[in-house]
Amino acid sequence: MRLKLGNLFAIALGFFAVLAGDAKTSAAENWPTRPVKFILTLGPGSGSDISARLLGDRLTQRWGQPVVVENRPGGDGIVAINAFVGAHDDHVLLFTPTSSFTAHPFLHENLPYKPSDLVPITRVSNTIITISVPTNLNIKSLKELAALARAQPGKLNWAGVTGALDFLFAGWLKHDGLDMTKVAYKNPVDAANDLAEGRVQAYESALAIVRPQLQSGKIRLLAVTNSVRAPTEPNLPTVEQAGYPALTIDGLVGLFGPPGMPLELRNRITADIRAVVDKTIEDRLTTTGQITNIGGPEEFAKSTDEQRAKVAEFAKELGITPLPQN
Repeated sequence: MRLKLGNLFAIALGFFAVLAGDAKTSAAENWPTRPVKFILTLGPGSGSDISARLLGDRLTQRWGQPVVVENRPGGDGIVAINAFVGAHDDHVLLFTPTSSFTAHPFLHENLPYKPSDLVPITRVSNTIITISVPTNLNIKSLKELAALARAQPGKLNWAGVTGALDFLFAGWLKHDGLDMTKVAYKNPVDAANDLAEGRVQAYESALAIVRPQLQSGKIRLLAVTNSVRAPTEPNLPTVEQAGYPALTIDGLVGLFGPPGMPLELRNRITADIRAVVDKTIEDRLTTTGQITNIGGPEEFAKSTDEQRAKVAEFAKELGITPLPQN
């Protein structure tokens, strides 16, 4: 009798496990059941904004539910992240470059969110990140910039807008014994304009930010920090090819969901994004300084963790430790 009861118990457990698995699969298949919102850390016209709107239009057709894009710039990305975390809703997703938050533990005390509040869903693209100088500086390579900074310690300025890229550039300067003065900006466009006018002599930023100044001939690109060359700038070396591999960083842009979002659903969203991204979208992203690079939840989590580790490495180089958190 004990054996029979044990067998019945095992069968029942297996039955309920199957039911639970079917329920999860059904929930993933039926999602979304109402409008979906993408909250962005950047403003209208940014690369990630263009990506979100292109995908939103296509996903609206595929999902049969409207996808609304809401720009919430400001506060070093914290305004948007707060709105996302506070929603507690699997139909409200965060669409952002990871550089908007990977440096937060070194910049802000008592952050109003935890890293575990941002659950990776899909990496959509890599932002092309460049290091640029004013054309009138007559510098044509990173090595020439380093040589000039070494010859004129403290006389050159570099533009910073806070975040992962600032840690990278500042860490490189310290590691190579270069003395340049940081000029802090709240608005990346202002930094690009001052670069063009020669008020700052170097700027590490998304290609999209400096494209107008590049097209006007007022700035020169020295390298991309990405691990591959930019399709729109095929003659521009990567920082590794330029002799500075430690500066390598790929701008990651993608979707995050709330804690508890099932892996089945995250995989489903990734599959839907793969299905709607065609050559038209890829070409549009290319012209806005991005490289389409779709990756699933595990891959996106891994690349995000790698960026966090890179930021932590340069923070250590700068003697900066994580700030106290609640």
